[in-house]
Amino acid sequence: MGILYIVPTPVGNLEDMTLRAIRLLKEVDLILAEDTRTSGILLKHFDIHNSLISHHKFNEHGTSAAVVGRLLAGENVALISDAGTPGISDPGFFLVREAVKAGVEVQCLPGATAFVPALVSSGLPCDRFVFEGFLPQKKGRKTRLESLQTEQRTMIFYESPYRLVKTLQQFAETFGDDRQVSVCREISKVHEESIRGSLDEVITHFTAHEPKGEIVIILAGEHSKDFKTQ
Repeated sequence: MGILYIVPTPVGNLEDMTLRAIRLLKEVDLILAEDTRTSGILLKHFDIHNSLISHHKFNEHGTSAAVVGRLLAGENVALISDAGTPGISDPGFFLVREAVKAGVEVQCLPGATAFVPALVSSGLPCDRFVFEGFLPQKKGRKTRLESLQTEQRTMIFYESPYRLVKTLQQFAETFGDDRQVSVCREISKVHEESIRGSLDEVITHFTAHEPKGEIVIILAGEHSKDFKTQ
């Protein structure tokens, strides 16, 4: 029986790729990629020449059975996403669940993921936190936010730069405009930055400066007494 490896890939700087990840991607029988074009660039950079097939949120229910069959037949398979750790707001959960149900060994390598550096560098408590990922775009969004009004742990959200200001405004309406927040963008890239302050202050900043790149929002929990802007 083979092993399913969940392999994180860099969210920005290619130097964040681990030596173990490079070795395994060279050794496995098959690599599953969210987007073969994006992953092809990564694999070429590390001189990895291996079988590569598409495995994304639109086809994972159809391809997972075949992949599990190959694992049961003794092949080793690696799953990667466009960036970060598969399964964290990316395809991966369904395949992992099916592999586990079939008795296949699953190993997830430690490695890059966007929310951890954003959380740790935010200045907000990181001993207890809740990961919310992307909020529903329409149906259920208001209900989800209202359910978090009394959440005392630090909250983590992913967001598109095109919806960032609107989302922060909704946060201000739900949690109060003095709630502390850190918006981290372009993690591990040349233009990485974190904008910290109250929701009102950060909304003002991004209203004046159009947000670009991948966004992670770190929002203080209720009654948090941590950083204040000077």
